[in-house]
Amino acid sequence: MRLLVIKTSSLGDILNTLPAVSDAARARPGIEIDWVVEEAFAAAPAWHPAVSEVIPVNLRRWRRGFQLAEMGRFIGRLRARRYDLVIDAQGLVKSALLALLTRGPVSGFDYPSARESVASLAYRRHATASWEIHAIDRQRRLFAQALGYPLPEAPPDFGLPPPARPARPRLLLLHGTTWETKRWPESHWIELARRANAAGVEPVLRWHGEQERAEAERIAAGAPGTHVLPAPDLETLRRVIGEASVVAANDSGPAHLAAALGIPSVTLYGATRPEHNGTVGPGQVHLAAVFPCSPCRSRVCTYRGPSVVTPACYGSLPPEMVWHEIEKLIG
Repeated sequence: MRLLVIKTSSLGDILNTLPAVSDAARARPGIEIDWVVEEAFAAAPAWHPAVSEVIPVNLRRWRRGFQLAEMGRFIGRLRARRYDLVIDAQGLVKSALLALLTRGPVSGFDYPSARESVASLAYRRHATASWEIHAIDRQRRLFAQALGYPLPEAPPDFGLPPPARPARPRLLLLHGTTWETKRWPESHWIELARRANAAGVEPVLRWHGEQERAEAERIAAGAPGTHVLPAPDLETLRRVIGEASVVAANDSGPAHLAAALGIPSVTLYGATRPEHNGTVGPGQVHLAAVFPCSPCRSRVCTYRGPSVVTPACYGSLPPEMVWHEIEKLIG
């Protein structure tokens, strides 16, 4: 059987689909799985041993202007093979349109379950999954219903081998995130790095892009002894995360990668909550802000009252609270 998965972004959403791929590979021995994904995230599905071919797409670049030659090459590659089944795991209009370009019957979430309900009109087969369950469980239900096997009861398996643990305790600070409202304050990161240094734990920062680099350098300057490492691509990010003993992270794609690799982590939630999209796996600690407008689920903080830090909700998640949880993980 040949299956095509369409899940183009983002990093966390792609990683949360890997357990469904593991389920499918166990339930349907010999299945061949290809995956359509945004070029920037192409490395992630390729990490799974059951994925045969990754087909990169550049929807983000195409939105800035038509790239006719590039689009033609992509469509030609997408239609080069006939599939027994195509699963649109994204549930958006854009992913449904990609699915319609393929040569194979398309399955996806039904009208109430899809992120953009109208996308369900493009599917020949439909799956139902409640919005009240975790994103990983939604994907596992989608694949099980589309491929016709019982929903597995086993814990999620991301299909990624665990990395070797470092000889010296190392705390990786994943300070970056795409939402401003998900950013734990720099002053808190500085204090956390200082506490790690004082306890003999090596604090390390990684950066991707100039904004994250400037932030990392300011944090390191405030906590001497903190190392700053570049992670310009997903392969490097995976290696840097794999070299950590424990991770402290904003709610972000790299936080999900740490969980998928089995690295014990403390993940911080201000604008969001972990119940539906939080990190999953052993040693995962979720700290959620306690504040009147949290979770706002907004990219922009609209709180205008008095506050000690920005965003204000993170005043309820001080560095000493985070360090306490890290100490327990380090043991």
